[in-house]
Amino acid sequence: MENSSVGRFYNTLTKFKVYEDYLDSKVTPLDLFYLQSRELARKLVEHGHKGPVLSRQDFQERKAAAQAKPSGVFYSCSRAVILASAGKELKDNFLKALAEREEANRSGKMTSIIFIRDYNPLGQEVSGYIDYAHRLKTQDFEPYFSERKRLMPGRSDLCYYNWRTQVSSSNSSSNFQVVYDDPGGLLFRNKKDKKILNLDPWSGPGEASSRTLLQSDLYVHVVLFDHAVRAV
Repeated sequence: MENSSVGRFYNTLTKFKVYEDYLDSKVTPLDLFYLQSRELARKLVEHGHKGPVLSRQDFQERKAAAQAKPSGVFYSCSRAVILASAGKELKDNFLKALAEREEANRSGKMTSIIFIRDYNPLGQEVSGYIDYAHRLKTQDFEPYFSERKRLMPGRSDLCYYNWRTQVSSSNSSSNFQVVYDDPGGLLFRNKKDKKILNLDPWSGPGEASSRTLLQSDLYVHVVLFDHAVRAV
């Protein structure tokens, strides 16, 4: 358990004495150079302008939980839930990134969209967008983290396209609504806080969202879109 990526991810919170130290860890020297104010830099981080970030309350709760519980476990409705990635020695960057986001997606603090482009068992190039939180609720991810099974987009996901057969599909999920009619291209609207997630790599991903391109030995092309969910 102690060597799992999830455990290391949450145990890092214990090294911050206070919430401000946590915010400072996301502030760069370049931020301070342009803003000339550490307090302003912290505010920008806290408001999500530097990517997904824990609120003060979430930080305090998760820090306390990390200090009090074994790695790889979180509590949902007073019930201990063991993460599918717990205890796994993950080598691929993509699987490590999924492990780091697993608890937040299961608990509803974050909703992540996974873009994958690769080849299916028939050798056909396919691509699509997967609602990670929704898949976690409906599938067992332990085989994926163990590399016994490959995570691939399907027709029931947010978007799917087979480049060989030209078969395509799109579906709204429990977390995201697919927006088709925007002149800028395909968008996803978070159903909880109504914020828009922009997929265009030349534009910002949107408020409280971030885009991460990953190098993976398992897939041709992988991108993660993370949205920090805020109650409305």
